[in-house]
Amino acid sequence: MSSSEALDGGAVDTVSPVQLLSPTGQVVQSDATAEFQPYVDALDDEQLRSFHRDMVLTRRFDREAAALARQGQLALWVPSHGQEGAQVGLAHASRPQDHIFPSYREHAVAMARGIDPVDILRLLRGHTHGGWNPAEHQNFHIYTLVIGSQTLHATGYAMGLTLDGKTGTGAVETDEAVVTFFGDGATSQGDVNEAMVFAASFQAPELFFLQNNQWAISVPVSRQSRTPLVHRAGGFGIPGTQIDGNDVLASYAVSRRDLDAARTGGGPRFIEALTYRIGAHTSSDDPTKYRTDDELQSWIARDPIARFETYLRGRGESDVFFAELETLCDDLGADLRRRTLALPNPEPSLMFDHVYSEPHPLMREQKEWLAQYEHGFDGADTDGARA
Repeated sequence: MSSSEALDGGAVDTVSPVQLLSPTGQVVQSDATAEFQPYVDALDDEQLRSFHRDMVLTRRFDREAAALARQGQLALWVPSHGQEGAQVGLAHASRPQDHIFPSYREHAVAMARGIDPVDILRLLRGHTHGGWNPAEHQNFHIYTLVIGSQTLHATGYAMGLTLDGKTGTGAVETDEAVVTFFGDGATSQGDVNEAMVFAASFQAPELFFLQNNQWAISVPVSRQSRTPLVHRAGGFGIPGTQIDGNDVLASYAVSRRDLDAARTGGGPRFIEALTYRIGAHTSSDDPTKYRTDDELQSWIARDPIARFETYLRGRGESDVFFAELETLCDDLGADLRRRTLALPNPEPSLMFDHVYSEPHPLMREQKEWLAQYEHGFDGADTDGARA
């Protein structure tokens, strides 16, 4: 069932998503897309190659991580296969000063922002509680597995930017904005709705980026909402746009427009990117239990990478570029496996570090207790009994 059908099969309100590149890789030009065409026209050949490079490398990362999970090397894996177009478009539309608050599936954005993919694997291997310091990685904040909570973090940060005078001056190149990612399932969480209330009330410089991948684990979006999710933004007074989330150019152009508007005093914006998770929700999920193969194949036919490759080849991109990219993918895969398997076990005491931004007496007390407790096992005899 599609997002534009009610549970009883009756038609409900529909939206025509912004699409600049068709599933067959053809440029779409119409009155509805005219305002976004200048953003695409301004892209040079190298920028277009970087879009494709980031999508392809992310998918290879996804494949290697899934294999590591099956081999027992990861505690959990969260696939992003199929959602690369939405993520890469936004990643390139954002500016270095913008802050990104992800959920847990934004691998393409993380890599585009300079996160070492092994740091993502360290997190999902259970070696770290956070993975990276956002201040050292182009303002890309840590993954959040508590559904929807990152939207509150993002809204609070965006309100802080306004209070600190770091946005709203009209300077597109230097003013800051905030992006928060979430999925269709998260729109049913109170946190997401509360975040939009505060963002709208205080005109926070924030872009709410919804990746509607059609399934909240095993619940279809049609059961969560009888109308397109983009309409929810309007209820909070936030302008919303629905896009073809498998069209990297649409994601880039609409995100660029909305982020520039947000950072220059236009208040929050909302994008619903229609996409699909080709893989499972996580490595512990079996999607064959709740969705049909026909549905899956229909979305595979709209693959963001295949359509963009067709587009690039139509522009005259050479075979050399694609061959070199395959080599990069092979190098990435080998490097990921080697470094992940070589990761040392972390010190247990690390769990107490960075819980608070400053040293905290409770954390110090607990860390000292653990050290004393472990010290009590130092006198083991040869039979393994403790002294």
